[in-house]
Amino acid sequence: MFAIAALAAGLVVVGLSAAAQEGPSRPLGVVELFTSQGCSSCPPADEALVRLVERGDVIALGYHVDYWDYLGWRDTLGSRENSERQYNYAKELKRRGVYTPQAIMNGRSHINGGRFDEIVDRLGDYESKGNGLTVDLRISQIGKRMRVSVAGSAQAAGEFHVVVVYFKGRTDVTIERGENAGKNITYVNAVTDVQTVGMWNGEQTTIDIPLSELASNEADGCAVLLQEATASGNPGAIIGAAILPRQSG
Repeated sequence: MFAIAALAAGLVVVGLSAAAQEGPSRPLGVVELFTSQGCSSCPPADEALVRLVERGDVIALGYHVDYWDYLGWRDTLGSRENSERQYNYAKELKRRGVYTPQAIMNGRSHINGGRFDEIVDRLGDYESKGNGLTVDLRISQIGKRMRVSVAGSAQAAGEFHVVVVYFKGRTDVTIERGENAGKNITYVNAVTDVQTVGMWNGEQTTIDIPLSELASNEADGCAVLLQEATASGNPGAIIGAAILPRQSG
């Protein structure tokens, strides 16, 4: 399903075991899927996102948009903020509109979110050509804080933001109306909020965030992205990322 942009269950609190306080410092890449419960083309992409999460070496995030709500079903995970992030990507990628399902890879390019093999191939190609995640970034638990540690890099050029993306771990939804009426779909890593918590200038950096932010954002976990802030103020290339592990159950 395509949109022409007019430049238009309970809470689970994360606990970390002593053996699972850090995610991988250098994942293969970051996939941001823009999806909607009201989009008939999206279920295959939602399944692909589950597979990406299960791989363990990809940071996969689901941004539910709200611009299909008028079709008869209001996305229970959707938000205007998620839609705005997609619009801002469209501006930076020189696109006239947005669509679902759209997967943004490392903030650099897009593809239909249901094309699992092509997404993985693209991430591998970026890594081999030096356009992957080139800066080590870690999240660890220090008491009641999440500590974000970004390594230094003499090769970094430009302005980069430290972006925290909060998400729900797994949500099973029975869709009652709209184009997907009657379907039961499992959604993973559905984004609840995105916050810029600092800037990075190429030097080794440490930022502490209260663990209570997870609860306040109704989140099961979070990812941290080291993302270029372009001259136009839109999200750009992602050069580092890490994810806060969740305990199942």
